[in-house]
Amino acid sequence: MSPQSLRNFRIVLWTLVAIVAVGATAMYLFKPPARPLGVSGQSFAMAATTGGQFTQKDLLGEPSLVFFGYTFCPDVCPTTLAETTAWRQELGLKPDDLRIIFATIDPSRDTLPIVKSYVEGFDPSIIGLVGDQQQTDDIKAAFGAYSEINGATDDPYYLVDHTALIYMIEADGSFAGTIAYDEASDVALAKIKRLIQP
Repeated sequence: MSPQSLRNFRIVLWTLVAIVAVGATAMYLFKPPARPLGVSGQSFAMAATTGGQFTQKDLLGEPSLVFFGYTFCPDVCPTTLAETTAWRQELGLKPDDLRIIFATIDPSRDTLPIVKSYVEGFDPSIIGLVGDQQQTDDIKAAFGAYSEINGATDDPYYLVDHTALIYMIEADGSFAGTIAYDEASDVALAKIKRLIQP
């Protein structure tokens, strides 16, 4: 190949590289990659205390605070449900502005009527989610949540160790962050304000 031909080849090659780079940049800027629903994007389906099935697609529409727990929980769960409803009230938000969702990780004891009665004791608008063991495992995997029975399962008062985080889900169904169990209220309120901003 002559020097002139080599030079022309290099010009064509660098021109193609530039075109590809510009195209990739345009695709990123004008068509951002879709974010998965929930945390991992894994599908799940649970019975809802408000009626029907609740799946990852139902996370679309309004911002949500999602918490995993169980009705026999002595401290973390009732405290968290009380705090989330208080935060929503303090910010002057309605249930349509910010949903609170409680998913049980104790399918052996937490039936739909039990969970319904439990969550409505804090606020009638809270959505309780109940499933069998496989459905419970699926929703835990979808959010990266953890739970493990602490004690003998034949003891009717066994405790369950579990993730105590509140998962913040945006209106488009994507994961926005977490609120820790012991997080200061002003920090939690600031996070929720950012979550509900259009």
